[in-house]
Amino acid sequence: MAVTALSAARSLCQMRDWSVSNLALQKILYIAHMIHLGRTSGQPLLRENFEAWDYGPVVPELYRRARGFGSGPVRNVFHWEPEAGRGTMEYDVLREASNATNGMTPGRLVAITHWPKGAWYRCYKAGQRGIVIPNQLILDEYNARATAT
Repeated sequence: MAVTALSAARSLCQMRDWSVSNLALQKILYIAHMIHLGRTSGQPLLRENFEAWDYGPVVPELYRRARGFGSGPVRNVFHWEPEAGRGTMEYDVLREASNATNGMTPGRLVAITHWPKGAWYRCYKAGQRGIVIPNQLILDEYNARATAT
């Protein structure tokens, strides 16, 4: 069952001891969302949609909640949000994405999400916000990445 982006963000930030920037948080959640879509035949991890912004895929509500931290670590602005349930597939996918991206620079995360065959790249229009990245395109990206390796 899909979780809110704020619940997923809380879980991910807790996994990383509250050391994740807003930019990294958005990118890691996108990667987790893509993995979940791919492993569940298109079932989303997050209830909200990602949009194609200048710096990659963004969940606007999460961005607004965390933007005050700039490029620094996001602190617990999600304390009223429930965690993604431990032991669930959603939590496990978040943990996997967290582990897989641990130690990556923000630039590397941006490069991953700006892949020329990816969903963000296909939807992005310079300077425009509000362009939803359809889950089907994110699933297509997952499948393209799986066959590219």
